[in-house]
Amino acid sequence: MGKLVWIRLDNAPHQHRKDLTRTALEQGFRQIVLPADDCKRLRTLGKYDQITIRGDEVDLEGASGRFIAIESKFDVDRALALAGKADYVVVAARDWKVIPLESLIAEYQGMRTKLLAQVSSAEDARLFLGTLEKGVDGVVFDVRGGHELAEAVKTVAQSAKVELPLTEGRIIGIASLGSGDRVCVDTCTMLGEGEGMLIGSQSSGMFLVHSESKANQYAAPRPFRVNAGAVHSYILMADRSTKYLSELQAGDEVLAVGTAERTQNVVVGRVKIEKRPLVLVEAELESRRFNVVLQNAETVCLVSGGSAVSIVDLKVGDPVALWAAGGKGRHFGKSIDENIVEK
Repeated sequence: MGKLVWIRLDNAPHQHRKDLTRTALEQGFRQIVLPADDCKRLRTLGKYDQITIRGDEVDLEGASGRFIAIESKFDVDRALALAGKADYVVVAARDWKVIPLESLIAEYQGMRTKLLAQVSSAEDARLFLGTLEKGVDGVVFDVRGGHELAEAVKTVAQSAKVELPLTEGRIIGIASLGSGDRVCVDTCTMLGEGEGMLIGSQSSGMFLVHSESKANQYAAPRPFRVNAGAVHSYILMADRSTKYLSELQAGDEVLAVGTAERTQNVVVGRVKIEKRPLVLVEAELESRRFNVVLQNAETVCLVSGGSAVSIVDLKVGDPVALWAAGGKGRHFGKSIDENIVEK
């Protein structure tokens, strides 16, 4: 998962809350703040996490937290003192430009407490969702009407489609292997030409494996699918952590990446693991070597020169799209500053 997004509707007019709640659910939001007396009344609209904020108390099913309106240094100190003690802390300010959040963010890094900022404008939401790579854990949209909810939907959609810089390596080896278990990732999204997922044997460098959106003579397109490779491979998730392909399951969110370096988060609907013939593709980028093990089939494509190219047509010396991570290694899928060698 990426950053948390709560839709706050308890400040909206009573007569509009039902319609706003229904619209929020239809747009995919699953954490909604409502007055306590509305929780039961609106429960039948769908499955979602009902949150209440009463004074400085935040109640979320199975968890609790605090709400702090920051107006002075005293309020900042109160928020600092809650790091590691509450499940959630929501901070609000009349003008975020004059509230230095750096001290709060630094204090909450690595803590179990989730720090959320309440926002009422698309500008502030974009700041917290898209601009700050390391910052608050999420936002609370203070929605008073349909316009604010539409802005929330638009902002979240734009923030999910952030740029992920790709680079071009050169293929230095292609070798047929024996058979092994490979993974097809079937998503709940129709991927377009140029879109795929980042897969590799090393977490420090991954190949853009293209979706099956390209027509060929052997099979009809399946734009929702990426034939991702062998079970040991890493895949880049929506939150920029990694998982082994063998660990993926329905409901996981993975990162779909396009050749224009734009991304979107997509939900896994099904994972298919089958025994198939495999091929090893090795590439070099600035003296660093990376590899990926894929199914040896015409329908499996990497991205070369900006286009999807079947692995049966690739040859040594061809360019190939790669993503090279800045971190030195990963532990349980998270980037760590440790020298780990993966060959």
